[in-house]
Amino acid sequence: MTSNADIARALQELADLLVLAEGSKQAFRVRAYEKAVAAVQGMPREAAGLTAGELERVPGIGKSTAAKIREYVDTGAIARVTELRKRFPPEMMELTRIPGLGPKTVVMLRDRLGVTSVEQLKQAIADDALQGLPGLGAKSQQKIATAIERLGLHGKDRRTPIAEAMGIATLVVEALAALDSVTHVQFCGSLRRFRETIADIDIVAAGNSPHDVMRNFIDMALVDEVIGRGDTKTSVLTGAGLQIDVRVVKPSQFGAAILYFTGSKQHNIELRQRSIDRGQLLNEYGLQETEGGKIVASRTEAAIYKALDLDYIPPELREGIGEIEAAAEHRLPDLVDVGDLRGDLHVHSTWSGDGRSSLDDMVAAAAASGLQYIAITEHGEDLAINGLSRDQIAAERREFERLRLENPDLTILSGSELNIGRDGTVDYDPDFLESFDWCVASVHTHFDLSEAEQTARLLEAVENPAVSAIGHLTGRRIGHRPGIELNAQAVLEAAADTGTALEINGHLHRLDVPSDLLLQARGVAGLRFVISTDSHHTSEFANLEWGVHNARRGWVERTSVINTLPLDQFLDFVERKRH
Repeated sequence: MTSNADIARALQELADLLVLAEGSKQAFRVRAYEKAVAAVQGMPREAAGLTAGELERVPGIGKSTAAKIREYVDTGAIARVTELRKRFPPEMMELTRIPGLGPKTVVMLRDRLGVTSVEQLKQAIADDALQGLPGLGAKSQQKIATAIERLGLHGKDRRTPIAEAMGIATLVVEALAALDSVTHVQFCGSLRRFRETIADIDIVAAGNSPHDVMRNFIDMALVDEVIGRGDTKTSVLTGAGLQIDVRVVKPSQFGAAILYFTGSKQHNIELRQRSIDRGQLLNEYGLQETEGGKIVASRTEAAIYKALDLDYIPPELREGIGEIEAAAEHRLPDLVDVGDLRGDLHVHSTWSGDGRSSLDDMVAAAAASGLQYIAITEHGEDLAINGLSRDQIAAERREFERLRLENPDLTILSGSELNIGRDGTVDYDPDFLESFDWCVASVHTHFDLSEAEQTARLLEAVENPAVSAIGHLTGRRIGHRPGIELNAQAVLEAAADTGTALEINGHLHRLDVPSDLLLQARGVAGLRFVISTDSHHTSEFANLEWGVHNARRGWVERTSVINTLPLDQFLDFVERKRH
């Protein structure tokens, strides 16, 4: 049966395509389909099992959308999507990720200059061809060029943001895992290493019926085109142009295969050299003796690392940046794990203008997830539309009292996500800020300031005694908005000196602090982190897992993460900053 995740993905693609067709992200049809995506994702039942009439009774799903859902379930496609893909191919859709290029501008570039890809746009900029077009001049042309560079967009090496790739990979893995002929299945490659953008998706399945696996794979609704099919490997393209490769190996070879297809090129080179130095050969089938070909290890990754006299190296670390030497010398970091986290310190509800689940539902979800404490951090008053006034905060706090009685095993802290102003000041006056249990301060505006200005405003916020943590440090949206320019070392050191934690935001669109800055932070003594979900919906408490993966990729140890602490020790950390 077509899953809710399949349906949500199809509706989201339709909404994305309609942005170009309608010329606005705020167009009625675009917002209607985006609302339907959220509705389908939150449904407790499988949408595929409902009639069009039943779907229409689901809040957020109208008559037209219900018909589109039934069309997708019944035929495996939506005709409107197929039509729009021809008008706006994947290379052209990639242009919509560039800040400064609205949908009308993207269409104008195609119609006026024939620009339908990043590479063509870069050439048009080099030729100064954008100047003179309506709404575009030398300054905007330079901003677009800078955005392309900072986002790392290269038309000849298209990469997909991790949020998109993870959703698709999860769908495939879950579908294959449900097959009786499959014993194990794992996505590999840069996605398993948790890189923020993905070139393609590699999936390895173990089983004794490759034909069954391949048949079920190519029958999936997300498959748009089969570009290669063999006995043990099949490659397809999704409608958005993302390539997925599925390989089937024997169960006895599964460990070797996922090890081989997960590691970076440098990691694998170093592993193979280590095996050669020991008179062995390592490939995707196993570790074996050079003479005689006896298999030494192949079923599990751990067995292979052990046979090479190495501690087990977690997937997120396999980048060839010293992890093999550290594993040989028993110096790998004691990485944080999801089970270590006791609290979530960045949670929104519908009290914030952008929250999508009620306060009661958010608290219930937090309690069900096993968390011991949470901070409800609605937006501060300076954020237009979404921020809370002092009176609203007082009213919400009265709700906290009721919820605390109803959830005695969960400590609910009164928090706020403050806005870091252009000059580094934050919402509310010092006396009112004292009434919060926890405050995270984030950049939400003025993304185009210079490095010196951005650094100064962050340092000002770090020095504020009411600010317990800096949220999503760079403000980036992976694949859609580059992070602000800042002197990271200065901010890292100031945070350590003042006892201000840096948030590792677990939202897949953010993963901020980026892993490269986390690696840089290893040299800053005393620096502490908090892994948070930035939840706006009950489903987003799962972001803790993504935050942990990003922290591990940055070699972050559990002792440096403050929400691994028992409540009393966590509150002591907050008080030390304030006093």
